[in-house]
Amino acid sequence: MKKHSNIRAKKGLGQHFLNDPIAALKIVNSLTLDSRYKNILEIGPGTGVLTKHLADMPNHPFKCIDLDKESIDFLNQEYPALKDNIIYGDVLKKDVTDFFDEPFAIIGNFPYNISSQILFKILENKEVIPEMVGMFQLEVAERVCSKEGSRVYGILSVLLQAYYDIEMLFEVPPKSFNPPPKVTSAVIRMIRNDEREIKTDLPFLKQVVKAGFNQRRKKLRNALSAFLVGRNEATIPYLDLRAEALSYQQFDELAYRLSLKKI
Repeated sequence: MKKHSNIRAKKGLGQHFLNDPIAALKIVNSLTLDSRYKNILEIGPGTGVLTKHLADMPNHPFKCIDLDKESIDFLNQEYPALKDNIIYGDVLKKDVTDFFDEPFAIIGNFPYNISSQILFKILENKEVIPEMVGMFQLEVAERVCSKEGSRVYGILSVLLQAYYDIEMLFEVPPKSFNPPPKVTSAVIRMIRNDEREIKTDLPFLKQVVKAGFNQRRKKLRNALSAFLVGRNEATIPYLDLRAEALSYQQFDELAYRLSLKKI
């Protein structure tokens, strides 16, 4: 049987395999396993350092998906009982609602080159993903957790915080991976806040937030000029501020006003 140490990390897939068993267990134990879900999907299982713990969880059906055929072959050998639940494919191209018939949590040591895309995928499927625990580059984790006024505050910060309560859990040093990345990593947890009322639908909110941050040094009056054509600007709040100054609540109010019919 092939040892996981013989699986080559592919640079093109952004792989850095976690080889720290203590960190792996901390990640798995960070799942709250709250009453809104039973199912768990692992993205990028790699050598199975998280998989071996997740597969043993009673009453929590588990699946994993990886684009690395070598990892898939290894996991199928290592966990033959999971064979039907080990999926070869690109999670970004999958309809994640096909994985389970009910809500599910996402967990993983995510490939660095697609970590932001995974977060957008979670956002698009927020109604069926009540929780995420994942490993990211520290700078991505800091961006997701940052508040308005921070220099790293951006599109993901606003959109994710509008729907999830987000917590930075712990950092993981480069030596915990094979090969070691050049940067520190961090684990964050996102828990869907069902009580939070966002007035604007996600696609339009996303348009407004992206437009604001695409010209982040400009005031919103200029950055959002395309949205203001034919509108009474006196009825639109925050136009004299820059995008980085607005909380997710303020962006929601701004986008909601812009979504109303022109008078």
